Amino acid sequence: MSVTFPEGIRAAGVGAGIKEGGALDLSFVGFTDGMAHIGAAVFTQSGAAAAPVLVSRAHLDQTKGRLRGVLLSSGNANALTGDAGQQAAELMAAACAEHLGGEEHEYLVCSTGLIGIPFPADRIRPGVELIAEEMGTDPRAGERAAHAIRTTDTFAKQAEVAGIGFRVGGMAKGAAMIAPNMATMLCVLTTDATVSAERAQSALGWVVDQTFNRITIDGCTSTNDTVVLLASEVGAEPGPDFEERLLEVAAKLAYSIVSDAEGGSRVGRIRVVGGASVAEAELAARGVASSLLVKCSLLGGDPYWGRVLAEVGAALPGVDISSVSVSYQGVKVCEGGVESASRLSLADRRRLDHRMGEREIVVEIDLGQGQDTVEVLTSDIGHGYLEENRGTS
Repeated sequence: MSVTFPEGIRAAGVGAGIKEGGALDLSFVGFTDGMAHIGAAVFTQSGAAAAPVLVSRAHLDQTKGRLRGVLLSSGNANALTGDAGQQAAELMAAACAEHLGGEEHEYLVCSTGLIGIPFPADRIRPGVELIAEEMGTDPRAGERAAHAIRTTDTFAKQAEVAGIGFRVGGMAKGAAMIAPNMATMLCVLTTDATVSAERAQSALGWVVDQTFNRITIDGCTSTNDTVVLLASEVGAEPGPDFEERLLEVAAKLAYSIVSDAEGGSRVGRIRVVGGASVAEAELAARGVASSLLVKCSLLGGDPYWGRVLAEVGAALPGVDISSVSVSYQGVKVCEGGVESASRLSLADRRRLDHRMGEREIVVEIDLGQGQDTVEVLTSDIGHGYLEENRGTS
């Protein structure tokens, strides 16, 4: 599973000294011929966007979707670092142009790690020199690239699928500061399909809205969120399954992020059905998925429907609560806005008790108002998250 799964894609991951101890911390994904091909990206909407986001936005606008690759660093977010941070982000692109060819604006740059810490810009040029030597098209090269963008991640997040006449691969990082407002964390998606810049950007935007914009771990939007799509144009123009396969890879990566939540032990699928509109269903799903009380219930394996209804009411002030039902793991515990668990058979109670101990918990809320459905992924929250984040992290 790798960004190098599609034809025409190369990658590398090296230790540049941004992190201590020689860990992998600088990653590159680009095209095997070293030339510019189709690229698209979405970025955080935060008003505190990091320097790499500002530089990459400008580069994408300038090239109109023709890129040579993306350079990603981990260990330091280069966020809220002033003019020096801006210069460091520009240096990342300049080093790529110097050692990999082309112009500075043909490269996007990303960083992740601690916020507000001066960025070690002196590590970039030597690191890119190493990348130029280590570049490869095999799965190992893709795996090293995925490992090099990890911070508190416990594993490298990768995915791949084959479409009809094309392939899609991807890598991502993220375990906390996850409540996307456009994309999330860092992610690079790759394909060998031949698509226009317009289709690539449109497809990426749609996919992000369906996946990365529907996950939450702690309700915190990052300063550095970036999702990039690179298309090598090696193959033919794909049919309508292109967007679906891109969605499939992104969905796998999004799930990996939530399953790796800092201090987390469970994934919650908050599924709202019966919405009068997608917007209504999404508001309800987000409200429940973001609730600290609901997250605590997930941690305890407690099917506490009352907290769920409270969040639905807060998200949808006009809701008819008497039409709402709630099920945990397929077992209905609330119907018509009131408790119904006491009417369960002994077999259903035992099934619910057993299934509330599983790694994934599905909470389904039926609004009883229409046909629209939205699902948001969340995690439980526990002592591990507090230990990880009570200091600078």
